[in-house]
Amino acid sequence: MSATERASFIHDPNLKVLIDTGRLQARVRAMAEQITSDYAGKNLHLIGVLKGACVFLSDLMRSIDLPLSLDFIGISSYGASTKSSGEVRITKDLDVSLAGKDVLVVEDIIDTGLTLNYMANIFRSREVSSLAIAALLDKPDRHEIAVDAKYIGFTIPNHFVVGYGLDVGELYRNLPFIGVPEIPENLVKS
Repeated sequence: MSATERASFIHDPNLKVLIDTGRLQARVRAMAEQITSDYAGKNLHLIGVLKGACVFLSDLMRSIDLPLSLDFIGISSYGASTKSSGEVRITKDLDVSLAGKDVLVVEDIIDTGLTLNYMANIFRSREVSSLAIAALLDKPDRHEIAVDAKYIGFTIPNHFVVGYGLDVGELYRNLPFIGVPEIPENLVKS
């Protein structure tokens, strides 16, 4: 993709900026400061939820001023659709034991809550010392099950969003902002 094509992709007139880059970065730093304070002296272990949380996780962990360990889990309830299927499946499990660790799950978005509830139950059964959730975005209007997230970046209305790690059909993750497509069907799909 040429620089001209990329510029037109990022400046797609179908996308309305919901949360710009500056606000994203400021909020991620503020969340990291709180996490640094809350986990001082603890055995902090971050679990990034693939693939959507990768950008948020990268920025967040670089701003946490503590020693920490890191792992990833792949979990899906969307596939290539813009709506959750409600069926949760693990696509990549963890590489290390969680026993005795203070686990912080780093997620891109809380939608129905089903995915996070599923993961939290699995992680609790693995003898964690503590378990908390940090989510960049929360859509409370979509919750089907209560999720107790300790750290929330932004509460947003019930819109399908892309950018900063969030995708449709594996595209739009590289946008430096959170965008709302005016017409979701008009998004380029792979």
